[in-house]
Parts: sequence; structure tokens; C-alpha cells
Amino acid sequence: MSRNVAIIGAGIGGLSAAYDLAQGGHAVTVFEASPQVGGLASGFKEPRWDWSVEKYYHHWFASDRHILGLIEELGWSDQVIFPRPYTVMYHEGKFYPFDSILQAILFPGLGWGINKARFGLVGLFLKSTNNWRALEKHTVDAWMRRWAGDRVYELMWQPLMIGKFGERYAKEVNMAWMWARLKARTTRLGTFRGGFQAFADRFAGRLQEMGVQLRLSTPVGRLTPNTDGGVTLETPAGLEHFDQCLVTTSPALLARMAPDLPPNYLQGLLNLKSMGAVVMALSLKHRLSEQGYYWYNIPKAAGFPFLALVEHTNFLSPEYFGGDHIVYIGDYLEPDHEYFRLSLEELLERYLPALPRFNPQFRREWIQQTWLFRTPYAQPVPLVNHSKNIPPIQTPIPGLYLACMSQVYPWDRGTNFAVEIGRRAARQMMGEE
Repeated sequence: MSRNVAIIGAGIGGLSAAYDLAQGGHAVTVFEASPQVGGLASGFKEPRWDWSVEKYYHHWFASDRHILGLIEELGWSDQVIFPRPYTVMYHEGKFYPFDSILQAILFPGLGWGINKARFGLVGLFLKSTNNWRALEKHTVDAWMRRWAGDRVYELMWQPLMIGKFGERYAKEVNMAWMWARLKARTTRLGTFRGGFQAFADRFAGRLQEMGVQLRLSTPVGRLTPNTDGGVTLETPAGLEHFDQCLVTTSPALLARMAPDLPPNYLQGLLNLKSMGAVVMALSLKHRLSEQGYYWYNIPKAAGFPFLALVEHTNFLSPEYFGGDHIVYIGDYLEPDHEYFRLSLEELLERYLPALPRFNPQFRREWIQQTWLFRTPYAQPVPLVNHSKNIPPIQTPIPGLYLACMSQVYPWDRGTNFAVEIGRRAARQMMGEE
């Protein structure tokens, strides 16, 4: 039986759900508050550029079977490329390559004794085990200190935890999150020709050819259950009725949009913790990394005013961007952090003194343009025994569903698992699982 379905959010998860629902013969309307598709993977493009640049730096791993499988279904696998970028780690004032077994062995921070052996054995165990449910009973801090040792943990993993989750949550995140991060990721990193926005736009075009309606710049207000089943959406065009509605935004936003949900379910949504993201992109006249490094992992204790510096044009050629050198400066922060309130100019003044630490030749005059992007919902915080906190895709309101990055646990957020959760939601909505 064909249903009239609404999807709120035109990110990769929402578009993936729309694709399967449309293939299943359902009438699908996608509502998106912003003027473009892509969600957190959307991008921007200057007139002189051939490719777009993501607002929040993105790439695919060679193991991302959900997104790469979808692209294969669409017939666009020839548009996926895997350049060879270089990731580095900071140690005692210097950056060292750290994205291969050999480079890990040569990394000087662990010395040549038991610490390096424990680091290797722990990594090998986490790569080989699938028993993440046993790991989620322990925090990363406690588990790593026990099995890898204090020195290895404090040097290798604690900076990541503090950088990702801040001092508030760094010691509370469960070990299944770290397991999933190490289990699923590869050193090979990929992207779509033209950028992620090119993929999202092309995907949206395919959906429109299939009959899907895309309504951009169309925020949705309250969601109300119908007495005869289905859901009514409050839209700029008025009240619109649908047999089913899939929300692909944050749990907190669903709680605000659907106050008719049962109180205990609403509270469960609001209890889910997450970190926000602040990302500044710079267009430079010259390359910042003299060595051609792509991704700099930076411990907060080293005194940098940000978590990561990513030179995008050491991953992709500057030729795609009119010869500009594109650099990201990013951080995961709690949504009440002052970086969410500072203007672009104020934040740039915070960042500038740190840039000569990457290249002593850097001068402010190198900067051609700057862009600032902020989102309060970028990184879910998985606490101990977090699996019991994950809301099901089908909410207690008949016909109302939720598919967001807080539900991909134990896996980490990203377009790969956005595809997986979106398509899983579509199957449930069609009664296929």
C-alpha cells in the first residue's frame, strides 16, 4: 500500500531513506530548513573553484560499505577517489607521521620498551574482537589505564578523549566508542569528485527524477499525531497531513517538535548528551604545511586554541580550488562554550598566534578569505552501558520515526552510518524489519 511520507532533514540519512521509500512505491516529501541538501556534509563553493569545500571537514574510509555501496547502486563508483594524505601527531613540540604500522613503531613518544608493546597489543585486540557489549561496561579511561597502562593512555588516547569530549565527559565515555573508532576506520581516505556537496546535489537530483519532492528553505514546526493515524506537520504552507514522518535531526529537536510524545520518552531524548562543533575554514595564498601534512592531531595540553588543523589541499589538489590553499581549524565543544558566541573576527584573533607553530613563515597577509560554521549537535556522547539509552527508530507516536547519529551507536557519527540508519528506518517504515 502506497503511503504519503514526510522526511524532515535533507542530510545524507534523510536522502537515503527517501531513496528506498520512493523505490518502494511511496510518495515522499523531504523538508529541509536550509537552502541546500547535504546536512552536516553540505559544502560551499567560490566562483573561481571547480569543487566545493565541506563546511565541516569530511572524508570516507575504505571500509565505509554503506555509503560506498549506495554509490555503487547509483552507478557513480567511478566518481569516488582515494588520495593518500598524511596524518601527524604532536609530541614535545614536533609533529610526527602516524598513519601506518611502521610510523607507529617509529613514533618516539612511546620509546622502545613495554609501552610500545602494550600499545600494539591493545590495538590488535580491539581490531580483532567484536564483543563491544562487554567493552561498553567500562570507560575508556579505566579500560585503557588497566590494559595499555597510564603512560600509553595519557600520551596516545587521553588527548583524543579530552579533545573530543572535553574535561566534562572525557572520563565518562565508554570503551565501545573507542573500539568502534579503531575497528571501522582505515588510513585510506576518500571523497567524491567535486566534493560532498556535488554528491548530495546529484543524489537529490536522482530522487527528484524518482518523484520525490524536495522542499528546501522550509522549516517544520510542531508535529502532531492524527486521531486517525499519521502525523500533521506545521509548515510555512500551513498544516500538512502524512501517513508517516521520519525525523532525521537531533533528539533534542524532535523533543521540541513533538511535545505530545510520552514524558518518559521525551526525557530520554533530552538526556542524550552531545558535543557541538566549531569549524573555521581559511583560504590561503600559500601552503601552510611545508611537509604536505593533511591532518594534525593536537592535544589540548599543548596550548593550541583548537583541537585539529586540517589542510584540505594536502588531501586534494589546490587546482580544484582556483589555486587556493584551504585549511580547516576545528574543535568539538559544549554548546555553551564561548566559541559559539564569538564573531568570526574575534575567533580568528584567538587562532592566529598558533598558526606560525605549523609554519614559521606564516603571515596574516596569506589569508584571503575566512568562513565560520557552528553546530550544537556534532558528536554524541556515549556513557557507560549506553546501549540502553538509544531510542528506537519507531517512536511511541504511531507513524512517527527517528533516525539520527545518536542511534548509530556503537559506531561513530558520519555519512556512512547516516546511510545505514536512514535505510534501516525506511525498511521499518515499510514493514520489512
